[in-house]
Amino acid sequence: MRVAFYAPLKSPNHPVPSGDRLMARLLMRALELAGHSVDIISEFRSFAATPKEAAGRRFAAEAELKRLRDDWTRKPHPDLWFCYHPYYKSPDIFGPALCREFAIPYVTAEASYSAKRDATEWGEQQRLVVDGAGEAAVNIVFTERDRAGLAQALPTGSFATLKPFIDTTVFETLPQAKPERLITVAMMRNGDKMQSYTMLAEALRLIGDRPWTLAIAGGGPMRADVERLFSAVDAHRIEWLGELNAGEIAHELGRSGIYVWPGCGEAYGLAYLEAQAAGLPVVALKTAGVPEVVIDGVTGHLTPSGDVQAFAAAVAALLDDPVRRSTMGASARHFVLEERSLKVAAKALDAILHTHVRQKA
Repeated sequence: MRVAFYAPLKSPNHPVPSGDRLMARLLMRALELAGHSVDIISEFRSFAATPKEAAGRRFAAEAELKRLRDDWTRKPHPDLWFCYHPYYKSPDIFGPALCREFAIPYVTAEASYSAKRDATEWGEQQRLVVDGAGEAAVNIVFTERDRAGLAQALPTGSFATLKPFIDTTVFETLPQAKPERLITVAMMRNGDKMQSYTMLAEALRLIGDRPWTLAIAGGGPMRADVERLFSAVDAHRIEWLGELNAGEIAHELGRSGIYVWPGCGEAYGLAYLEAQAAGLPVVALKTAGVPEVVIDGVTGHLTPSGDVQAFAAAVAALLDDPVRRSTMGASARHFVLEERSLKVAAKALDAILHTHVRQKA
Protein backbone atom coordinates (compact mmCIF):
# COMPACT_ATOMS: atom_id res chain seq x y z
CA MET A 1 0.00 0.00 0.00
CA ARG A 2 0.93 3.63 -0.43
CA VAL A 3 1.01 4.95 3.12
CA ALA A 4 0.65 8.62 4.09
CA PHE A 5 2.64 8.86 7.35
CA TYR A 6 1.95 11.72 9.73
CA ALA A 7 3.42 12.44 13.18
CA PRO A 8 1.69 15.55 14.59
CA LEU A 9 3.91 15.75 17.68
CA LYS A 10 7.29 15.51 15.96
CA SER A 11 8.07 14.73 12.35
CA PRO A 12 10.59 11.95 11.65
CA ASN A 13 12.62 14.75 10.03
CA HIS A 14 12.68 16.92 13.17
CA PRO A 15 16.25 18.02 14.04
CA VAL A 16 16.00 17.32 17.80
CA PRO A 17 16.46 13.66 18.82
CA SER A 18 13.87 12.04 21.06
CA GLY A 19 12.11 8.77 21.65
CA ASP A 20 9.15 10.05 19.63
CA ARG A 21 11.28 10.84 16.61
CA LEU A 22 13.02 7.48 16.85
CA MET A 23 9.78 5.51 17.06
CA ALA A 24 8.31 7.43 14.13
CA ARG A 25 11.35 6.49 12.06
CA LEU A 26 11.17 2.88 13.21
CA LEU A 27 7.50 2.61 12.23
CA MET A 28 8.26 3.96 8.78
CA ARG A 29 11.07 1.43 8.37
CA ALA A 30 8.84 -1.40 9.58
CA LEU A 31 6.18 -0.44 7.03
CA GLU A 32 8.78 -0.31 4.28
CA LEU A 33 10.29 -3.62 5.34
CA ALA A 34 6.80 -5.11 5.05
CA GLY A 35 6.67 -3.95 1.44
CA HIS A 36 4.68 -0.74 1.70
CA SER A 37 5.74 2.61 0.25
CA VAL A 38 5.76 5.36 2.85
CA ASP A 39 5.70 9.14 2.44
CA ILE A 40 5.78 11.75 5.19
CA ILE A 41 2.60 13.49 4.11
CA SER A 42 3.07 16.68 6.15
CA GLU A 43 5.70 18.39 8.28
CA PHE A 44 3.03 20.43 10.10
CA ARG A 45 3.57 20.21 13.87
CA SER A 46 0.28 20.50 15.72
CA PHE A 47 1.93 20.43 19.17
CA ALA A 48 0.87 23.32 21.39
CA ALA A 49 2.10 24.00 24.92
CA THR A 50 -1.13 25.81 25.88
CA PRO A 51 -4.77 25.83 24.67
CA LYS A 52 -4.26 29.45 23.57
CA GLU A 53 -1.31 28.41 21.42
CA ALA A 54 -3.42 25.61 19.93
CA ALA A 55 -6.12 28.10 18.96
CA GLY A 56 -3.51 30.30 17.34
CA ARG A 57 -2.46 27.47 15.02
CA ARG A 58 -5.88 27.03 13.44
CA PHE A 59 -5.34 29.36 10.51
CA ALA A 60 -2.09 27.63 9.57
CA ALA A 61 -3.73 24.23 10.03
CA GLU A 62 -6.59 25.15 7.70
CA ALA A 63 -4.10 26.24 5.05
CA GLU A 64 -2.21 22.94 5.35
CA LEU A 65 -5.46 20.96 5.11
CA LYS A 66 -6.37 22.84 1.95
CA ARG A 67 -2.93 22.13 0.49
CA LEU A 68 -3.29 18.42 1.15
CA ARG A 69 -6.84 18.32 -0.22
CA ASP A 70 -5.86 20.17 -3.38
CA ASP A 71 -2.84 17.92 -3.86
CA TRP A 72 -4.92 14.76 -3.53
CA THR A 73 -7.54 16.14 -5.91
CA ARG A 74 -4.93 16.64 -8.65
CA LYS A 75 -2.86 13.49 -8.02
CA PRO A 76 -3.48 9.89 -6.95
CA HIS A 77 -4.13 9.79 -3.22
CA PRO A 78 -2.59 7.27 -0.77
CA ASP A 79 -4.19 3.98 0.18
CA LEU A 80 -3.87 4.58 3.91
CA TRP A 81 -3.30 7.40 6.41
CA PHE A 82 -1.05 6.31 9.30
CA CYS A 83 -0.90 8.72 12.25
CA TYR A 84 1.72 8.23 14.94
CA HIS A 85 1.15 9.47 18.52
CA PRO A 86 -1.81 11.83 18.47
CA TYR A 87 -2.70 13.12 21.93
CA TYR A 88 -4.39 16.15 23.42
CA LYS A 89 -1.48 18.53 22.86
CA SER A 90 -0.86 17.34 19.30
CA PRO A 91 -4.00 15.95 17.65
CA ASP A 92 -4.23 14.86 14.04
CA ILE A 93 -6.10 17.77 12.48
CA PHE A 94 -5.98 16.45 8.91
CA GLY A 95 -6.17 12.66 8.71
CA PRO A 96 -9.76 11.91 9.75
CA ALA A 97 -11.24 14.61 7.50
CA LEU A 98 -9.20 13.59 4.46
CA CYS A 99 -9.88 9.89 5.00
CA ARG A 100 -13.63 10.53 5.07
CA GLU A 101 -13.49 12.72 1.98
CA PHE A 102 -11.32 10.39 -0.09
CA ALA A 103 -12.66 7.13 1.35
CA ILE A 104 -9.36 5.69 2.58
CA PRO A 105 -8.65 3.90 5.90
CA TYR A 106 -7.36 5.79 8.90
CA VAL A 107 -4.94 4.14 11.36
CA THR A 108 -3.40 5.46 14.56
CA ALA A 109 -0.39 4.21 16.51
CA GLU A 110 0.20 5.17 20.16
CA ALA A 111 -2.84 7.41 20.37
CA SER A 112 -3.53 8.33 23.99
CA TYR A 113 -6.44 9.55 26.08
CA SER A 114 -6.61 11.03 29.56
CA ALA A 115 -10.09 11.44 31.04
CA LYS A 116 -8.97 14.26 33.35
CA ARG A 117 -8.36 16.50 30.31
CA ASP A 118 -12.00 16.40 29.19
CA ALA A 119 -13.15 19.00 31.70
CA THR A 120 -10.22 21.35 31.07
CA GLU A 121 -9.37 23.86 28.37
CA TRP A 122 -7.79 20.94 26.51
CA GLY A 123 -11.15 19.23 26.10
CA GLU A 124 -11.66 20.35 22.49
CA GLN A 125 -8.18 19.19 21.50
CA GLN A 126 -8.66 15.82 23.15
CA ARG A 127 -12.01 15.38 21.44
CA LEU A 128 -10.21 15.58 18.09
CA VAL A 129 -8.02 12.66 19.15
CA VAL A 130 -10.96 10.57 20.39
CA ASP A 131 -13.11 11.26 17.35
CA GLY A 132 -10.27 10.30 15.03
CA ALA A 133 -9.52 7.12 16.96
CA GLY A 134 -13.21 6.27 16.86
CA GLU A 135 -13.13 6.39 13.05
CA ALA A 136 -9.89 4.43 12.76
CA ALA A 137 -9.84 1.03 11.09
CA VAL A 138 -7.50 0.11 13.93
CA ASN A 139 -5.71 1.87 16.77
CA ILE A 140 -2.30 0.28 17.31
CA VAL A 141 -1.22 0.39 20.95
CA PHE A 142 2.23 -0.34 22.35
CA THR A 143 1.24 -0.78 25.99
CA GLU A 144 -1.72 -2.09 27.93
CA ARG A 145 -1.80 1.25 29.74
CA ASP A 146 -2.52 3.11 26.48
CA ARG A 147 -5.08 0.54 25.34
CA ALA A 148 -6.99 0.76 28.61
CA GLY A 149 -6.97 4.56 28.53
CA LEU A 150 -8.21 4.81 24.96
CA ALA A 151 -10.79 2.04 25.45
CA GLN A 152 -12.24 4.08 28.31
CA ALA A 153 -13.32 6.68 25.77
CA LEU A 154 -13.96 4.17 22.96
CA PRO A 155 -15.34 0.92 24.42
CA THR A 156 -16.28 -0.28 20.93
CA GLY A 157 -13.09 0.95 19.26
CA SER A 158 -10.81 -1.25 17.18
CA PHE A 159 -7.45 -2.06 18.82
CA ALA A 160 -4.37 -4.14 18.09
CA THR A 161 -1.11 -4.45 20.04
CA LEU A 162 2.37 -3.95 18.63
CA LYS A 163 5.09 -4.38 21.23
CA PRO A 164 7.77 -1.63 21.37
CA PHE A 165 10.75 -2.54 19.20
CA ILE A 166 14.13 -1.32 17.95
CA ASP A 167 16.54 -1.87 15.08
CA THR A 168 18.94 -4.45 16.50
CA THR A 169 21.47 -4.47 13.64
CA VAL A 170 23.90 -2.13 15.44
CA PHE A 171 24.04 -4.61 18.34
CA GLU A 172 25.14 -7.65 16.34
CA THR A 173 28.76 -7.31 17.51
CA LEU A 174 29.71 -5.90 20.89
CA PRO A 175 32.97 -4.65 22.47
CA GLN A 176 34.46 -6.03 25.67
CA ALA A 177 32.24 -5.07 28.61
CA LYS A 178 33.30 -3.60 31.94
CA PRO A 179 30.98 -5.29 34.48
CA GLU A 180 31.09 -2.50 37.06
CA ARG A 181 30.49 0.27 34.55
CA LEU A 182 26.94 1.57 34.96
CA ILE A 183 25.42 3.54 32.09
CA THR A 184 22.36 5.62 31.35
CA VAL A 185 21.19 7.28 28.14
CA ALA A 186 18.71 10.13 28.49
CA MET A 187 18.07 13.71 27.43
CA MET A 188 18.60 16.38 30.07
CA ARG A 189 15.37 18.33 30.29
CA ASN A 190 12.83 19.37 32.91
CA GLY A 191 10.05 17.12 34.11
CA ASP A 192 10.25 13.33 34.26
CA LYS A 193 13.80 13.23 32.92
CA MET A 194 15.10 15.52 35.65
CA GLN A 195 13.15 13.56 38.26
CA SER A 196 14.85 10.37 37.09
CA TYR A 197 18.31 11.95 37.14
CA THR A 198 17.64 13.19 40.67
CA MET A 199 16.60 9.74 41.85
CA LEU A 200 19.58 8.10 40.15
CA ALA A 201 22.05 10.46 41.84
CA GLU A 202 20.46 9.87 45.25
CA ALA A 203 20.49 6.09 44.79
CA LEU A 204 24.13 5.91 43.75
CA ARG A 205 25.18 7.96 46.75
CA LEU A 206 23.67 5.21 48.92
CA ILE A 207 25.99 2.59 47.43
CA GLY A 208 29.18 4.59 47.33
CA ASP A 209 31.00 1.68 48.97
CA ARG A 210 30.68 -0.36 45.73
CA PRO A 211 33.34 0.06 43.01
CA TRP A 212 31.02 1.39 40.31
CA THR A 213 31.48 4.06 37.66
CA LEU A 214 28.67 5.75 35.74
CA ALA A 215 28.66 6.77 32.08
CA ILE A 216 25.99 9.34 31.16
CA ALA A 217 25.06 9.79 27.50
CA GLY A 218 22.80 12.69 26.61
CA GLY A 219 22.54 16.43 26.50
CA GLY A 220 19.96 19.14 26.72
CA PRO A 221 19.00 22.41 28.43
CA MET A 222 19.36 20.97 31.96
CA ARG A 223 22.94 19.73 31.52
CA ALA A 224 24.32 22.04 34.22
CA ASP A 225 21.57 20.98 36.64
CA VAL A 226 22.32 17.30 36.06
CA GLU A 227 26.03 17.92 36.66
CA ARG A 228 25.17 19.56 39.98
CA LEU A 229 23.20 16.48 41.01
CA PHE A 230 26.34 14.37 40.72
CA SER A 231 28.75 16.98 42.12
CA ALA A 232 28.98 15.13 45.44
CA VAL A 233 30.24 12.01 43.66
CA ASP A 234 33.98 11.57 43.09
CA ALA A 235 34.69 13.06 39.66
CA HIS A 236 36.61 9.97 38.48
CA ARG A 237 33.43 7.89 38.81
CA ILE A 238 31.40 9.87 36.25
CA GLU A 239 31.93 9.89 32.46
CA TRP A 240 30.07 12.64 30.63
CA LEU A 241 29.66 11.23 27.12
CA GLY A 242 27.45 13.98 25.69
CA GLU A 243 25.03 13.37 22.82
CA LEU A 244 25.89 10.31 20.75
CA ASN A 245 24.61 8.83 17.51
CA ALA A 246 23.05 5.36 17.34
CA GLY A 247 26.30 3.56 16.59
CA GLU A 248 28.15 5.35 19.38
CA ILE A 249 25.38 4.57 21.86
CA ALA A 250 25.49 0.88 20.92
CA HIS A 251 29.27 0.86 21.44
CA GLU A 252 29.07 2.53 24.85
CA LEU A 253 26.28 0.23 25.99
CA GLY A 254 28.34 -2.76 24.91
CA ARG A 255 31.27 -1.53 27.02
CA SER A 256 29.08 -1.41 30.14
CA GLY A 257 27.70 -3.84 32.70
CA ILE A 258 24.34 -2.55 33.96
CA TYR A 259 21.81 -0.06 32.58
CA VAL A 260 20.46 2.21 35.32
CA TRP A 261 17.58 4.59 34.71
CA PRO A 262 14.54 5.03 36.99
CA GLY A 263 12.21 5.99 34.12
CA CYS A 264 9.79 8.23 36.00
CA GLY A 265 6.67 8.61 33.83
CA GLU A 266 8.32 6.70 30.96
CA ALA A 267 5.88 5.74 28.20
CA TYR A 268 7.98 2.60 27.73
CA GLY A 269 11.54 3.68 26.86
CA LEU A 270 13.32 2.48 23.73
CA ALA A 271 16.64 2.99 25.53
CA TYR A 272 15.78 0.03 27.77
CA LEU A 273 15.45 -2.18 24.68
CA GLU A 274 18.74 -0.87 23.31
CA ALA A 275 20.52 -1.61 26.58
CA GLN A 276 19.14 -5.14 26.69
CA ALA A 277 20.11 -5.74 23.05
CA ALA A 278 23.66 -4.93 24.14
CA GLY A 279 23.42 -7.62 26.82
CA LEU A 280 22.85 -5.35 29.83
CA PRO A 281 20.47 -6.13 32.67
CA VAL A 282 18.29 -3.14 33.54
CA VAL A 283 17.43 -1.52 36.84
CA ALA A 284 14.36 0.73 36.56
CA LEU A 285 11.10 1.57 38.26
CA LYS A 286 8.02 -0.62 37.96
CA THR A 287 5.97 2.26 36.66
CA ALA A 288 4.09 3.58 33.61
CA GLY A 289 5.06 1.57 30.51
CA VAL A 290 8.46 0.29 31.69
CA PRO A 291 7.16 -3.26 32.44
CA GLU A 292 6.28 -3.51 28.73
CA VAL A 293 9.98 -3.51 27.79
CA VAL A 294 11.76 -5.02 30.82
CA ILE A 295 10.88 -8.47 32.21
CA ASP A 296 11.16 -8.09 35.97
CA GLY A 297 13.39 -10.75 37.50
CA VAL A 298 14.48 -12.04 34.09
CA THR A 299 16.04 -9.21 32.08
CA GLY A 300 16.36 -6.76 34.95
CA HIS A 301 14.99 -5.52 38.25
CA LEU A 302 11.95 -3.24 38.47
CA THR A 303 11.62 -1.51 41.84
CA PRO A 304 8.66 0.31 43.44
CA SER A 305 7.99 3.80 42.11
CA GLY A 306 9.70 6.51 44.15
CA ASP A 307 11.61 4.08 46.40
CA VAL A 308 15.22 5.30 46.18
CA GLN A 309 16.53 2.72 48.65
CA ALA A 310 14.98 -0.18 46.71
CA PHE A 311 16.46 1.13 43.47
CA ALA A 312 19.91 1.45 45.07
CA ALA A 313 19.64 -2.05 46.55
CA ALA A 314 18.77 -3.52 43.13
CA VAL A 315 21.85 -1.93 41.55
CA ALA A 316 24.02 -3.11 44.45
CA ALA A 317 22.66 -6.66 44.15
CA LEU A 318 23.74 -6.90 40.50
CA LEU A 319 27.15 -5.38 41.26
CA ASP A 320 27.62 -7.98 44.03
CA ASP A 321 26.49 -10.98 42.00
CA PRO A 322 28.41 -11.36 38.71
CA VAL A 323 26.69 -14.66 37.85
CA ARG A 324 23.22 -13.15 38.21
CA ARG A 325 24.32 -10.09 36.27
CA SER A 326 25.65 -12.22 33.42
CA THR A 327 22.57 -14.46 33.32
CA MET A 328 20.19 -11.51 33.25
CA GLY A 329 22.25 -9.80 30.57
CA ALA A 330 22.14 -12.88 28.34
CA SER A 331 18.37 -13.18 28.85
CA ALA A 332 17.96 -9.49 28.06
CA ARG A 333 19.87 -9.78 24.80
CA HIS A 334 17.93 -12.87 23.73
CA PHE A 335 14.61 -11.20 24.58
CA VAL A 336 15.22 -8.16 22.39
CA LEU A 337 16.95 -9.88 19.47
CA GLU A 338 14.30 -12.59 19.24
CA GLU A 339 11.12 -10.72 20.19
CA ARG A 340 11.58 -6.97 19.77
CA SER A 341 13.56 -6.52 16.55
CA LEU A 342 12.59 -4.42 13.54
CA LYS A 343 12.15 -7.60 11.49
CA VAL A 344 9.72 -9.10 14.01
CA ALA A 345 7.82 -5.81 14.27
CA ALA A 346 7.51 -5.48 10.49
CA LYS A 347 5.78 -8.85 10.27
CA ALA A 348 3.50 -8.04 13.18
CA LEU A 349 2.60 -4.62 11.80
CA ASP A 350 1.85 -6.00 8.36
CA ALA A 351 -0.39 -8.68 9.90
CA ILE A 352 -2.32 -5.97 11.78
CA LEU A 353 -2.88 -3.98 8.60
CA HIS A 354 -3.84 -7.12 6.68
CA THR A 355 -6.45 -8.00 9.32
CA HIS A 356 -7.92 -4.57 9.97
CA VAL A 357 -7.38 -2.69 6.72
CA ARG A 358 -6.95 -4.93 3.71
CA GLN A 359 -9.80 -7.25 4.60
CA LYS A 360 -12.14 -4.27 4.87
CA ALA A 361 -10.93 -2.57 1.69
